[in-house]
This record gives sequence, structure tokens and C-alpha cells, in this order.
Amino acid sequence: MGIQALIRILLPREEHWYDMLEEIAGLSHEAAKALLLFKERPASEVQATVQALEHKADDVVRRMGNALARTFVTPIDREDLHRLTGELDDAIDLMNLSARVFALFRLERPTPPMVELMVRLEQATAVLAGVVPNLRKHRFARLIDETRRVRAIEKEADAIYREAISALFQETHTDFREMWKQKEALDHLEAAVDHCDNVGDLLSNLAVKHG
Repeated sequence: MGIQALIRILLPREEHWYDMLEEIAGLSHEAAKALLLFKERPASEVQATVQALEHKADDVVRRMGNALARTFVTPIDREDLHRLTGELDDAIDLMNLSARVFALFRLERPTPPMVELMVRLEQATAVLAGVVPNLRKHRFARLIDETRRVRAIEKEADAIYREAISALFQETHTDFREMWKQKEALDHLEAAVDHCDNVGDLLSNLAVKHG
């Protein structure tokens, strides 16, 4: 029997750590799906939905912080629990910022590059929501395989973002205000995908550490 397996047997089974991680991963996917609805729904409605999910994520972060403050032994490192919830919460915060930009700047519909980034964001968060439960089940090989998909999605999003920004600054007929609005939205969407990739890296590192 490996040392990690022995430690898992001796430690008390406190499933609430995994519950919170799975909850916030699920919220990230719900927020990404809500954001993508901007293709067909008003910005104000999308922003209200995403903001409500962002508040729920903040509550998970608060509960995680309180639990960490009260507990000495955790199933995975305290720093890893804190960073995972923090990165997922940051991704949801950036989705909320994107939705806020849509509403505040009165964008009627997203541009094609924004839609492409939102699609990649929905894909990345779907992978994370599906893969995080493998922590509870100690399926570490699957964690590594699945998080590679997030890295591939992030690379696609990065290429979409660079091309969109380049095209935006080459448009001679686009006024500065419109350019600024679009760049703000693109920046937040691309950053949200980056945070999903950060979560993937953390999960992969955990798989190596505990596998």
C-alpha cells in the first residue's frame, strides 16, 4: 500500500472540502453558460444572472476560508484548497465584469470574437466542472488527461483574442469609444479563460503530488 493511500485511510473523511470545490466549479460553468446567452438575451438580464452566481461563489469562498481557519488537517494541502477556490472565484468575477461591461456600455449583441471567447469559456468550465469530482475519487490519472483539454482550449482562446485585438486596432472606421468598449469585454473574457487554465494547472499538480 502506498503512503498516500495509507494517509487517506487514517485521515477523517471530511467530504465538505470536496463539496465546496465541486460547488464553485459548477457555479463557474453556470456563469459561463449564462454569459453565452448574451447572443440572444438583453445584457441587463445576463448581467443580473451572472452577478447572482458570482455572489454564490463568494459565499463558497467565505465558507472555505472559515473551514480552513477551524481545521488543522485537510485531505489536500490547505494552500491548494485556497488557491483552487480563489482561481475559480476569480474566473467567475471576470465573467461578471464581462457581463457588466455588456450592460454598462449598452452593447446590444456580442461581436463574433466575443462569442468565440464565450464558447471557449463555456467549454473550459464544463471540463473543470466535470473533472473536479475526480479529486474526491482520487482518480488522478484522469485529472491529468482532462486538464490537458483546458490547456488546449486556453491556447485557442488566446489566438482568438490576439487576432480580435489586432483587427480592432486596424479598423479605420471604428471610433475610439467603440474600440474601448470591445477591448474591455475581450480583455475580461480572455482573462477568465486564463484563470480556468490556472485551475487546470493546479489540478494537474495535485494529481502528481497525491497520485
